[in-house]
Amino acid sequence: MGIHFLTLFGDRSNCHTMLIHQRTLDKEVSLWGTGLHTGKECMITFKPAPVNYGYRFIRTDIAESPEIPALIDNVVDVLRGTTIAVGEVKVHTTEHVLAALYGLQIDNCRIEMSGPEPPVMDGSSQPFGEALQGAGFKEQDEPKNYLVIDETIEYHDTLNSVDIVALPLDDFRATVMVDYKNPALGSQHSGLFNLEKEFMTEFSPSRTFCFLSEVETLANQGIIKGGDVDNAVVIIDKQMEKTELLTLGEKLGLESDHLVLGKNGILNNRELRFANEPARHKLLDLLGDIALLGMPVKAQVLAARPGHASNVEFVRQLKKYADRNKLARQYQHEKKAGVIFDINAIQNILPHRYPFLLIDKIVEFKLDEKIVSIKNVTMNEPFFQGHFPGNPVMPGVLIIEAMAQTGGIMMLNGKNNTKESVVYFMAIDKARFRKPVLPGDTLVIEAVMTNMRRSVCQFDAKAFVRGELVCEASLMATVMDKPAEKK
Repeated sequence: MGIHFLTLFGDRSNCHTMLIHQRTLDKEVSLWGTGLHTGKECMITFKPAPVNYGYRFIRTDIAESPEIPALIDNVVDVLRGTTIAVGEVKVHTTEHVLAALYGLQIDNCRIEMSGPEPPVMDGSSQPFGEALQGAGFKEQDEPKNYLVIDETIEYHDTLNSVDIVALPLDDFRATVMVDYKNPALGSQHSGLFNLEKEFMTEFSPSRTFCFLSEVETLANQGIIKGGDVDNAVVIIDKQMEKTELLTLGEKLGLESDHLVLGKNGILNNRELRFANEPARHKLLDLLGDIALLGMPVKAQVLAARPGHASNVEFVRQLKKYADRNKLARQYQHEKKAGVIFDINAIQNILPHRYPFLLIDKIVEFKLDEKIVSIKNVTMNEPFFQGHFPGNPVMPGVLIIEAMAQTGGIMMLNGKNNTKESVVYFMAIDKARFRKPVLPGDTLVIEAVMTNMRRSVCQFDAKAFVRGELVCEASLMATVMDKPAEKK
């Protein structure tokens, strides 16, 4: 897929300089309208916010005005839109609002709403973008907290033929390809290469769309209570008799003669704003969902057949990458090729010291998923003096301990202060020792998390020497606060 996209969109080398400082609004601005799916009226007000505030929705129609931060961990539903929630308080269909904020490179905004869903307006982000531009922007003293992608991050959904990839780039670009295998739409692609120059004119006007065959089902499910031919592009993928159109119009609350099959392939002969408007809208949705990361991204994002469900899973991967990088910045002060944590960083994370610190570096780390460590085994190891004289062999129990220390780093990643925490063994299961480990060997230890509940973790670990399995075990451990020192 990557080659396909690079061929389509090439290497536009006109990279622009991305903003350095955070920005918010200069003044507040409001819009009024009806929500697409809930059909409820809502006043949405965008307000200036302080540095590092991010995007937060405030439900002013509910007692005590609860706050819902626009973050990926708060996503609760992706059916025909991205819904976020804290507890029972929800905000539906956030993507068009968030796309406008992200596309205009606004970092901090308080979004007050008098209902559960932003107004759909014309089905695009343009009305929001124009309102935000009208409010003006204010540069803030704090630098932007970019997530800089320096390795390929991939999301694949084979069942639905979805592929989304982020590639390293000191800029932001996004390209989208859609292919519904439907002659009414066919294959389309679109690419955004400069947020500042292209977002408002080329992408924010693109409207949400669906197929005529979907409309009746959606109406029956009560999903598009605010739907209208004026706030969505309906692509004709089936023929309907006049009576069927009348029935459909009644379900949507439209006048009896309001729906006609268009001769241009669009319901009511509506004109597309762009020949590839559906592909552009998919890119717009992608931007809105990426905004849930909570920080701007420097990367080239390539997406084939994306939707809200896949976008959200892709952003979850970006968040794990961001969390891992945050952890690396916290402990690994010198960037080294092929190393996530060196021995100095490891000593800042783990309490172990000579002669019981049994890993030398971490070379791979996927947050809450997998970690790979290296242990260089030398004749200088103190245990070789007695295990065994004339026949030095690394004790199997110490290989298990090296595995546990490797998994311990994976468990301590979520702790703000690892020096106040310690990992304790709870169980060892299915331990097998396949081959002896000798001086001069390099142990490559791979630990894969299988279950994490609160402070208890289960992970499978394997140790290799020159690609051959030498030891494996299933381990269970828990993270606890370090006991207070006795005075």
